[in-house]
Amino acid sequence: MLATVDALLIAKGLFLTAGTVVDATLIAAPSSTKNSTGTRDSEMHQAKKGNQWHFGMKVHIGADAKSGLVHTVIGTAANVSDVTQANSLLHGRETDAFGDAGYQGAHKRADAKPVSWHVAMRPGKRGRLDKNKLAERLIDEVERLKASIRAKVEHPFRVIKRQFGFVKVRYRGVAKNTAQLTTLFALGNLWKARGRLLQPLG
Repeated sequence: MLATVDALLIAKGLFLTAGTVVDATLIAAPSSTKNSTGTRDSEMHQAKKGNQWHFGMKVHIGADAKSGLVHTVIGTAANVSDVTQANSLLHGRETDAFGDAGYQGAHKRADAKPVSWHVAMRPGKRGRLDKNKLAERLIDEVERLKASIRAKVEHPFRVIKRQFGFVKVRYRGVAKNTAQLTTLFALGNLWKARGRLLQPLG
């Protein structure tokens, strides 16, 4: 479904191929064992974000850097590192890829593709920049620009979680939930592009 929707949007000129933004978000799963099997879902795992632990899965997406429309969705257990999925989120026609600090080293991995990665500086390192020095002030401006591009990938997550209310997995297993999430991201693309799609109808 996602491929079909994206083909429609490409035909409408809504997708560009120059850049991809990658990101991931955690989706909660029931941690209770009060069910028919007396166990938690074995495909879901714990992961720490900030100072808080989460149990569930992680959905990784690749989105068009200009429009924010999603072209690739991958589901994994919550404890899978973002950078391991980075190159799988690229469609292969982009020249540039953008990611937050969790994607450091993506260009060095065995599955690396011939793109220029623009990955955020780690927050602690950026916080130590001396804005009174021209060179370091320029570095900070570059980081701000990269952040403005990465912001495009946050909108699809907001649509899935807020508009569609998908904040907790519906099924057991990563595959079934990934299939549902892929469908939701396809619908999210249509929702985001609804203004352009409805223009000919007046």
